[in-house]
Amino acid sequence: MEFFEAVNARRSVRKYHAKGIPPEVVSKALDAALLAPNSSNMQPWEFYWVRSADKKKALVEACLGQPAASTAAELVVAVARTDTWRRNRKLMMETLKGAKGVPKAAIDYYGKLIPIAYTQGFLSSLGLVKAIISNAIGLFRPIPRGPFSRGGQIAMVEKTTALACENFMLAVAAQGYGTCPMEGLDARRVKKLLKLGCGAHVVMAISVGEPDPDGIYGKRIRFDRELFIKEV
Repeated sequence: MEFFEAVNARRSVRKYHAKGIPPEVVSKALDAALLAPNSSNMQPWEFYWVRSADKKKALVEACLGQPAASTAAELVVAVARTDTWRRNRKLMMETLKGAKGVPKAAIDYYGKLIPIAYTQGFLSSLGLVKAIISNAIGLFRPIPRGPFSRGGQIAMVEKTTALACENFMLAVAAQGYGTCPMEGLDARRVKKLLKLGCGAHVVMAISVGEPDPDGIYGKRIRFDRELFIKEV
C-alpha cells in the first residue's frame, strides 16, 4: 500500500473479527517498528508480542477488558527502557569502530556525551548539577537542556518508543489489517505479567486484527488544520 493510503487507512479499531491473522503480518510490522528514528540511535525500546493464551487473557484484563483487546487476534506491548543504554551504547561504539569512514567525533559522542546525558545520579543529584551548568552556558549559546531528572529521561525514551509504535501501526495498515493503541491499561499489572523491572516503562499496548465493520466508530474526526499548524 502506498504510504499516504496507509496513513489514511489507519484507524483505531475497537472491535475485530474473531478469525486470526497470519503471524507474518505482526512480524513484518515489528521489523518496521525497529526502523523508527530514535534519539542518538540508542533504540531504548522493547516490544512484547504476547502469544501465550494465558498471558493474553491476563493482558486483556490489564487492558480493562476493553473490546479492542478482548476481540484482537494479536496483542503487542511497547515498552521504553531507561536501563539498557549502557548495553546499547557499547553496541554502537563497537559498530562504529568496526566501520570505515566514521569520524572520531561520532565515537567520542558515545564514549563521552551519552553517559553524561543518561546518568542522573542518586535522587537526580547529578541531573541538578547538569541543569545548573547547562542553563549557565545557555545564557551565551544554544545547548541541549536535559534530561536533568529521571522523569525527563523517561519522557525521552517514551517519545522514541512512541515513534516506533507509529511505524508498527502504519505497517499493519499497509498490509490491510487494523490496530488500536491502548494507553488505558494497568501498567503495574502489565509489568508484572511481563516480569519487567523498574527500568521498564509501559508506553502502550497495541491490538491487531481484521477490523469488524462495527469496530470503527464513524468517520475520522479532525479539527480545523489552522488550530494545529502554524507557519512562522
